[in-house]
Amino acid sequence: MEVYRLTTGKYKDELSGMGAYLFGGRWNSKGTEIIYTAANRSLAMVEVAIKLDTYEMSKDFHMLTIYIPDNLKAIKFSVEDLPYNWNSFPRISETKYIVDNIVQENKYCLIQVPSVVIRGDSNYLINPKHKNFHKIKIIDSVKFPFDDRLFYK
Repeated sequence: MEVYRLTTGKYKDELSGMGAYLFGGRWNSKGTEIIYTAANRSLAMVEVAIKLDTYEMSKDFHMLTIYIPDNLKAIKFSVEDLPYNWNSFPRISETKYIVDNIVQENKYCLIQVPSVVIRGDSNYLINPKHKNFHKIKIIDSVKFPFDDRLFYK
């Protein structure tokens, strides 16, 4: 399987969950290392774009293609598996605790979760502490300029 991650050029050659560790996110608390990826390039772009202002979109971004072997142990969550307000803003703690516990148990290298911004699509969270993490590789990294039309609203 291939998944995608949009990142700044500074991090284009590494897979690290350090940003998630430092700041937390919808699916993890501060202190839990996880790598956020998306099922397709467009979702990876939208997941990043919703957090940026016009200036930040002009930064040096790269789209990473990440190879994940099909035989890696994964856990999948559907909307029905989650609390009724899993996609609320501000984020609820329950979604963080679900993934924090999975990472702490360390049974799964990959966690599939539904996207909040594009219903029907999935994000894939990678556990960099899992024993099989070394099997996951960046296989492509290409410069990714945001379309100028996104700057004009």
